[in-house]
Amino acid sequence: MTEQKEFLYPLKWLSKASAGDRVTSELRMRIISGMTESGSILSENKLAADFNVSRSPIREALKILASEKIIRLERMGAVVIGLTEKEYAEIYDVRLLIESFVFEQLVSLDTKDLVMELSKILEMMEIAIKYQDADEFSYQDVLFHETIIRAINHSYIMMIWDNLKPVMESLILLSMRSRFKEKYEDFSRIINNHQLYIDAIKTKDRDLMVKSLHQNFDDVQEKVEDLWRSQLMLSKGGEQQND
Repeated sequence: MTEQKEFLYPLKWLSKASAGDRVTSELRMRIISGMTESGSILSENKLAADFNVSRSPIREALKILASEKIIRLERMGAVVIGLTEKEYAEIYDVRLLIESFVFEQLVSLDTKDLVMELSKILEMMEIAIKYQDADEFSYQDVLFHETIIRAINHSYIMMIWDNLKPVMESLILLSMRSRFKEKYEDFSRIINNHQLYIDAIKTKDRDLMVKSLHQNFDDVQEKVEDLWRSQLMLSKGGEQQND
């Protein structure tokens, strides 16, 4: 696939990707960013020409994007749906549920190696900030949270995460690129918030974890405690009714 002037998805992340994965990643970014507007019709022939690939990887990409509900497949082509504000909020609802559940599992595990690994990732995030590399920061940010989730070795949680990750990754990339340009000074706060995650995991302090969730998901702060209580009730078999 030839490099394009307005390639939104980081090309360095695609060096080992198949043609279908490359098309999928770029189309997803274009749709979520609004570059390809809701209501647009995607033609297999035109996309194949634009990306300089056969129609087979285009079909593969469209099937994946349809499964993510950001396009709708029709006889005459694919119709772009995009993400609504409600769906954006729901993505963060799922992240909160996953990460609160994961922390509750970590309380009973040895987290020494995890804390060391997270600290190394945090150092990479700080280096990315120093060099104002929004894409590398986004990569390390997603890796940070994925590392926490993988630590409990829960196959079905990972299945949910893997389904959520592509759209979430695009949202994070777009958000961080914007922040680096407009709110660069905010990244010291973001680093401190991620350090809170590490401290909470190290000390297995539930109150500190709630605080870190509040600060990392500041756009849905009001939901954190309710989600946390609900998850605790599920993990305790309904025994814990109140904090």
